[in-house]
Amino acid sequence: MFSTYPGQVVVDHPVKVPIEHRFDPYVDNGGTLLSIAGEDFCVVAADTRLSEGYSINSRYVPKSVKLSDKTVISMGGCYADCLTLTKKIQQSMEWYHHAHGKTMSTAAVAQMLSIMLYQKRFFPFYSWCILGGLDEEGKGAVYTYDPVGSYERESCRCAGSASSLIQPFLDNQIGFKNQASQKKTLSLDQVLRITKDSFTSATERDIYTGDYLELFVITSKGVEVQKMDLKKD
Repeated sequence: MFSTYPGQVVVDHPVKVPIEHRFDPYVDNGGTLLSIAGEDFCVVAADTRLSEGYSINSRYVPKSVKLSDKTVISMGGCYADCLTLTKKIQQSMEWYHHAHGKTMSTAAVAQMLSIMLYQKRFFPFYSWCILGGLDEEGKGAVYTYDPVGSYERESCRCAGSASSLIQPFLDNQIGFKNQASQKKTLSLDQVLRITKDSFTSATERDIYTGDYLELFVITSKGVEVQKMDLKKD
């Protein structure tokens, strides 16, 4: 196997080196989403940029989907997983409507989504989900999730690539953290202004957020969709 020359050893066959085989089906397509619950309304907002690394694949890919007149879901992360999960939710809600003759409540959709995510815990959906809507009393409700189904109800939450920039701002302006004397109930117009300011500021620092902002305003009258331009660079 070896041929020896003066001061040298030569291998007369190819050296076999272990080859690494990786299976990595996930990709982070960026984007930012947030939801804020009010006294009798809920606002769900997300940008529309779909990116991968330093490339922008599309400038208009909505991350929020209207599930019913009282419920809207917004997802970020791997777009393929988000799309698949959205279809599963819509299909289950349709089956529920056929079986019971009524639309699922926001709380019921929240519980169902938690079960769906937990069922895939060993090969989870790479998606950051925020569910917004009105509860059975007509009050705003925001449910936030981790990828394996753990969830809780909150007053406001931001997820996605710019969440570290926006969430402290929401804690201050919506949650009034460390300023109990200033705590007050915000109107819909104030919440919309704070939401728009949040995204406008985030696009200055986060390259994965931008192009357009879609806002879903959920009230007792139904769901209204608003659209606003963001930075395109």
